[in-house]
Amino acid sequence: MPVKLEDVRSQPHVLGIVLAGGEGKRLYPLTMDRAKPAVPFGGSYRLIDFVLSNLVNAGYERICVLTQYKSHSLDRHISQTWFSSGFHGEYITPVPAQQRLGPRWYTGSADAIFQSMNLITDERPEYIVVFGADHVYRMDPSQMVEAHIDSGADVTVAGIRVPRSEATAFGCIDSDASGRITRFLEKPADPPGTPDDPEVTFASMGNYVFTTDALVEAIRSDAADSDSDHDMGGDIIPAFVRRERAYVYDFKDNEVPGETERDKGYWRDVGTLDAFYDAHMDLVSVHPVFNLYNQRWPIRGETVNLPPAKFVQGGTAQDSVVGAGCIISAGTVSDSVLSANVVIEDGAIVEGSVLMPGVRIGKGAVVRHAILDKNVTVGEGVQLGVDADADRERFSVSSGGVVTVGKGFRV
Repeated sequence: MPVKLEDVRSQPHVLGIVLAGGEGKRLYPLTMDRAKPAVPFGGSYRLIDFVLSNLVNAGYERICVLTQYKSHSLDRHISQTWFSSGFHGEYITPVPAQQRLGPRWYTGSADAIFQSMNLITDERPEYIVVFGADHVYRMDPSQMVEAHIDSGADVTVAGIRVPRSEATAFGCIDSDASGRITRFLEKPADPPGTPDDPEVTFASMGNYVFTTDALVEAIRSDAADSDSDHDMGGDIIPAFVRRERAYVYDFKDNEVPGETERDKGYWRDVGTLDAFYDAHMDLVSVHPVFNLYNQRWPIRGETVNLPPAKFVQGGTAQDSVVGAGCIISAGTVSDSVLSANVVIEDGAIVEGSVLMPGVRIGKGAVVRHAILDKNVTVGEGVQLGVDADADRERFSVSSGGVVTVGKGFRV
């Protein structure tokens, strides 16, 4: 279960830095009006909520979220959902690009930390956890920090085992039997196996634990290198690998309270529309691949003051997640995720779809295999996901055939 106060006092001094400044171009149009970590997910959450929940549940409550592109909704969500009393010195705060070193944006994830070095010098932590903000998973970061301390490494990289045939899409880790990383490869054509299984590869999860002094030295050295792309995975981690100071943390060793055999080790990179859609479909089965209902390691999200969902005039929802304030009136919903305040009118059919807050589906409309962003209105009798050619003329259609309609659009 989440860490208690007496346990926090015995922990090493850790600062959390969440990298949340990416544009998320591959998730367009969902990122047309917001940063990628602010994209709603799972009916009640935003993507940022998963990493913040993992850190807070582990007892790490001094967290800086580095933001940049279209950050308003992300900043607002953090301030409203993740506010803290600060009674014990805890804080979870968005940090925009402050341009402390001149009038320029972050040029990479490492540069984001370099421009925000004051956060480290002010806090003076022993260790720094640097996590990404756009993955869906549960993890206890404190176990990774313990492994980092025990190894004596300068940096520890979380690795998830994936089949070698699928690993070409990831940054890959080659390590020896002790866990020391010998090579860090970006999307290799021939991914390396793990020391104990040649058929799987350690893919980098984009989660790192650093000893503070080592990170500060590496970031400053990288900033002075004009040939660097100033990227954590592309520049900083390989520099530690060359010095033989980087180790891998095997994600399968992480044990989360309340996890089931089915969802243990679940991790989704939702960087594309198809992956985003598939992660939602993981939620709606009778025995979900990812269990949102684990109260021993809760995923915390925005609290909305809405009445319970209502089903009237024979409206039904099967194998679906239905949020607060929804009204399904003589309509049929199946294999779908409905966020808060969605209305399905008489005779409408919604199948295998993701509907974000405020969506309205008109009478007799049909929506299949689609993602509808906030406040989309589908008119009476309109069909989406039925005629692929017609959909492509007006909307984004992914390689997997998912129709995506941007925020506030009237169809």
